[in-house]
Amino acid sequence: MVLRQLKAVFGAGVTVDSVLTDPNVTPGATLNGEVTFVGGENDQKVESINIEFTAIVELDDKGEDKQSTFDFHRAQVSGPFQLAKGSTHSVAFSIPVPLETPLSAVGGRPLPTMKLGVSTELALDNAFDKGDLDPLVVEPLPIQAAVMAAMEELGFVLQLADLEAGTIPGSHMPFYQEIEYWPGGEFKDRFREVELTFVAGKLSTDVLLQANDKGGLLSPAHDAYQRFTVQNEEPGDLVEALRMQLTQLAQRQGIA
Repeated sequence: MVLRQLKAVFGAGVTVDSVLTDPNVTPGATLNGEVTFVGGENDQKVESINIEFTAIVELDDKGEDKQSTFDFHRAQVSGPFQLAKGSTHSVAFSIPVPLETPLSAVGGRPLPTMKLGVSTELALDNAFDKGDLDPLVVEPLPIQAAVMAAMEELGFVLQLADLEAGTIPGSHMPFYQEIEYWPGGEFKDRFREVELTFVAGKLSTDVLLQANDKGGLLSPAHDAYQRFTVQNEEPGDLVEALRMQLTQLAQRQGIA
């Protein structure tokens, strides 16, 4: 990812090139990369370099769907230093990926409609500028992948995923991810759609199942939803656990 030239803003002509060692990560892993600066026409004092994690989130504004950009994690990778004119300066970085980072791909396949990435922010002479969003591929943790595989084994077909504004209980994020499935198999006639949400933890993961396309997880009066916890290391028979939870979810909807 390359920041636009800052000459128009600072009269400095400074350019920044940030390269990710591997843009494929999992929640809780480490994102590695390097930021390279090329000085412009004059010596400059760089105040700081920051890497920001950004997501595109759906907003429900009085019944009208809108999108907004959420910066949900910010890490400083360098403090102040002098950048001589025409010189090159590189900074390597290693940033922990937040455990609750939403997923953007499964098994190498992008999740439709998910927009997630990182950008580099430069503080130069007490002014800030941020580069374009560089796509970040976040694959599921083993327990998340196992739950999704169990959904498919029960006949559910993954459709798309999006992010909704709001913080659900137990989460520290300003949004939550909904992974949408069409039902099949034994649940084909019991749901129109089921949405899956994870709240990841170090030892266990909460799994939320939502049925009904009205409202969201933060509007329980309009929803039927089921929440249960699985252990990350020894989750047991996830197919049977999901079958039981989905059956209870159908009963909450009044569907036998």
